[in-house]
Amino acid sequence: MTLSQLVIDSPVGPVTLVADDHAVVGVYYAEHKRRPDIDSLPPGDGNDALAAAAAAFADYFAGKATDVDLPATASGTAFQRDVWEALRTIPAGETRTYAQIADAIGRPTAVRAVAQAIGANPLSIAVPCHRVVGSDGSITGYAGGVERKRWLLDHERP
Repeated sequence: MTLSQLVIDSPVGPVTLVADDHAVVGVYYAEHKRRPDIDSLPPGDGNDALAAAAAAFADYFAGKATDVDLPATASGTAFQRDVWEALRTIPAGETRTYAQIADAIGRPTAVRAVAQAIGANPLSIAVPCHRVVGSDGSITGYAGGVERKRWLLDHERP
């Protein structure tokens, strides 16, 4: 599998898209927590998945789309993939708590594990982990920083 990258400008700063030959496998901020070593990847000129992702992000940031719909695949454990799939069901403009996500996947006592899986999400914004908040509604940690999370939530509110 050959990986390549494309850095796009956005209102929340540069975003690096990483793709193989078929799908996006990562979406990262420059200061992203748990950011893999992707800086040495070749540019993705001619990569259809990266071109489609760049267009999807442009529509999202321009307010033309409420979600980032792109050809994507994320590798993770079965538990992580269950959590990430649950995140995709959160409508734009709404939030859920970590406990609600744990309930949604049928693991109500796994709140901490859910939080860890959310923190390991490699597809920021596209798999909307920014829509998960603390039990009291507070804006809690985010791999790109809470200011970005706040901006994304405000951007999605009608």
